[in-house]
Amino acid sequence: MSTPPCTRSLVGAVKRLKLSPATPAVQHQIRHIQKSSRDAASSSSQLSSADANANIRLPKAVQATYLAPLKRALSAEPTKVADLQLRSYSVRNLEVFADFAMRAAYFLKLPAAGPTPLRKITERWTVPRSNFVHKKSQENFERITLRRWIQVFDGHPDTVAVWLAFLRKHQYYGVGMKAEVYEHGTLTTGKDLEEEAEKVRKLMGEGESFASFGDLNRSGDNLAKKLWDSPFKRSWGADAAMGGTPGAGTGKERLSVPGDLRRR
Repeated sequence: MSTPPCTRSLVGAVKRLKLSPATPAVQHQIRHIQKSSRDAASSSSQLSSADANANIRLPKAVQATYLAPLKRALSAEPTKVADLQLRSYSVRNLEVFADFAMRAAYFLKLPAAGPTPLRKITERWTVPRSNFVHKKSQENFERITLRRWIQVFDGHPDTVAVWLAFLRKHQYYGVGMKAEVYEHGTLTTGKDLEEEAEKVRKLMGEGESFASFGDLNRSGDNLAKKLWDSPFKRSWGADAAMGGTPGAGTGKERLSVPGDLRRR
């Protein structure tokens, strides 16, 4: 006896249907839990190491770069010994080198004030854009110069010279410097210069000759004779075309020589 077609289709569908057995998901869950615990442990260790690094104090030399430069205290009546003006077209380069100059002055124990911003220098030019076709069109150029001013007080001249030499040796690119150094003396400057000249004369000794003046102890007669010598007169043009008689052989025949010198 044959089965009805609806029953055969249902039996065929059951045969083709394959049900997978139930698999426990405990292993996957345990694996996921173990992985998350490792991440948590690593993150906690990183946080603890970051906290430990944050508690470590940086060296003062490194920490000072993140702070404003230190300055020496001025006296009650400060005396200016130097002015330093920095110029640049770039604000960044100017600020970096001004900060460097202030730090160098502090470590050399120079009381400094600044850096004080000065007025900008703005320059403009209008020039033709090009020749030929564009010669009637013009082009504008502008250049802005930025400046900073540093003042140094109560410093020894040698220390100021060392400071300026150090800045010049480590000069930052794109930054120009202009320094004015003041020297303070006493009211007896003339007397001090005379004493210094006397010391130099003693060191040179008596009867010494100098490259420019020769023998300083030469007698007056020798100097008077030298004034009328031909080589000396030729040096100021006595033998030139308009210096005297063209037929004269020597300079003495061209100029009037005093009688006492002529008899000699």
